[in-house]
Amino acid sequence: MTPTPQEEYLTRLTRRELFQRAGVGIGSVALATLLREELGAAPRSGDSLAPKSPHHAPRAKNVIFIHLVGAPSQLDLFDYKPTLQQHDGKLCPRRLIEGKRFAFIRGHPKLLGTRYEFQRHGRSGIEVSELLPHLSQVVDDMAFIKTLHTEQFNHGPAQLFFQTGFERFGRPPLGSWVSYGLGSENRNLPSFVALITGDIAGAGNSLWGSGFLPTTYQGVEFRTRGQPVYFLSNPGGILPADRRRIVESINRLNKVQLADTGDPEIATRISQYEMAFRMQTSVPELVDISREPARVHEMYGTQPGKVSFSNNCLLARRLVERGVRFVQLFDSGWDHHNQVFGRLPVKCKEVDQPIAALIRDLKERGLLEDTLVVWGAEFGRTPVLQGVYSKAGRDHHNETFCVWMAGGGVKGGVVHGKTDDLGYFSTETPVHINDFHATILHLLGIDHEELTYKFQGRPFRLTDVGGEVVRNILA
Repeated sequence: MTPTPQEEYLTRLTRRELFQRAGVGIGSVALATLLREELGAAPRSGDSLAPKSPHHAPRAKNVIFIHLVGAPSQLDLFDYKPTLQQHDGKLCPRRLIEGKRFAFIRGHPKLLGTRYEFQRHGRSGIEVSELLPHLSQVVDDMAFIKTLHTEQFNHGPAQLFFQTGFERFGRPPLGSWVSYGLGSENRNLPSFVALITGDIAGAGNSLWGSGFLPTTYQGVEFRTRGQPVYFLSNPGGILPADRRRIVESINRLNKVQLADTGDPEIATRISQYEMAFRMQTSVPELVDISREPARVHEMYGTQPGKVSFSNNCLLARRLVERGVRFVQLFDSGWDHHNQVFGRLPVKCKEVDQPIAALIRDLKERGLLEDTLVVWGAEFGRTPVLQGVYSKAGRDHHNETFCVWMAGGGVKGGVVHGKTDDLGYFSTETPVHINDFHATILHLLGIDHEELTYKFQGRPFRLTDVGGEVVRNILA
């Protein structure tokens, strides 16, 4: 009988070669198993963004998170301090600054009051600055946390901490954790979208990346002018049918490799190729806000074809309307170390009308009860003067600052926490960033202690080893 080629090959193998080859095979299997354990329970096949069941009944299904990069002054917007006004220009009490670190202030600074009038608004009577006339009309839909504090006082680390719960690169942001925990309800759009006006934050695209999570959970940056998503359109001469054949052929090979290795990044590659193909049809229609009625454009102050924060607010509504789970809006230009009383009004005018319009629009469409709107920044601003009075600025302040939420299971017209008479420290119910994150996850039906991912041999979570839900702002 003539031996088969395989039999002939095996007879030529020496004992050493046999064990070497067997060892490599066994080692490969072991390595693949360890890698799957290390990288987490990623599926060998199937859709990692398929909708997942929450831990408990959710109050919100979607999030629109507005991050004002650079950090606005809470003392000039939402936290009025009559005592600070009375002592404006006087030296700051030493007990407040002894042992404290500032980013730029040196020596013994003077106190700095606000230049703006505050009035009470709505049934709740919440005080809001004259710089925000539109937002002041919707305060009864908003829950304020006035005692948020962070461990970081420089922009990059504080931005990372605000979004990822950790001050260094490599951790997933809140949007990625939500995508990982809940998946997506729209098969033609990403679960997590980032919209940017102005410069990119100092922490860069790590604020919408995926950290150690599989990259299928990272945010996708959308643009309101030019190509909505880079490299999404077909090259010249490539028809949709051609692209479909290319995607199918590549993914057949990817599935073979996925079956061999179980690498979650291959599963990501498969799903993202498919998603990109579907987005070629869904995204152009989505970002074309010119189709909205004139009344909507007037309400938001939008200008189709231009890049603006107001356009991004309208686009955020269109995204959640289509089932996008997490929309992150970044707006830069809030770092007011000087000329705070000249520059802050300009920025407030850019965001006041569109954010108020977003809340009203969501409410009119019955979307606000399922959509959590979050407003905040990486830290606050000092009640003491940086520089000279003619060019007055405020330095970074991580001791206490203000964020607010609306919709999505939040009790409107409430204020949580209280700061001292100078707005320097929290005096009642301080809230850590971990608590802030735990509260957002809770509203989405996620137990922050149960949402974990195994990496480098141990389970990680967004809230690290802390975090308490701020329950008195819940409806």
